[in-house]
Amino acid sequence: MNYIFDFDGTLMDTAPVILSTMQATIREMRLPQRTEAECRATIGLVLEEIPKVLFPECDGIGKEYAATYRRLFPLYNQTGVAKPFPNVIGTLKQLYAEGCGMAIASSRSHKSLEEFVEGMRLDGMFRMLVAGDDVRHAKPSPEPVLKILDAMSWKAEETLVVGDAPVDIIMGRAAGAKTCAVTYGNGTREELVKAQPDLLIDDFAGIIKI
Repeated sequence: MNYIFDFDGTLMDTAPVILSTMQATIREMRLPQRTEAECRATIGLVLEEIPKVLFPECDGIGKEYAATYRRLFPLYNQTGVAKPFPNVIGTLKQLYAEGCGMAIASSRSHKSLEEFVEGMRLDGMFRMLVAGDDVRHAKPSPEPVLKILDAMSWKAEETLVVGDAPVDIIMGRAAGAKTCAVTYGNGTREELVKAQPDLLIDDFAGIIKI
């Protein structure tokens, strides 16, 4: 079995950093305030697309929002704030030891994704990292998964896409892969069930039992 993992909300709990940066971006741009739940629901989208969801009344601010967010992000991304979810490190090491193919499909920038993976000391385990700026069409488009399948010569039916948001499940299904939703991330159980994943787990270690 091969695995394609989402990153934010699946492997790493980056929500505290992301939400703090989002609120700072909203304040600096003098946009209408949004609740934590509203902001959290956009985690998993590429930055340029977030204003279309949070501020549909403000047209054409995607690039400014993304640039402001990226400038502010280092101020809030302090050491120790973002942490791996329970059992992630041990489970990934076990899958790697068993010879499973592993890759990441994330909406964050490639540079940022690489930095986080290196910080987790897991950079040698993943055969490929595909970020939001590595594709023309980001999640929920199947392009990130298809890009990995093609580069790795993996069969879709032998690959499990794992994520915490409906966009991850939609992406995986559209690519013809099996899908697994984790309930401890940013998506609600109700949202994930509606996305119709093949599997639903409450603990990352549950992947070993699949």
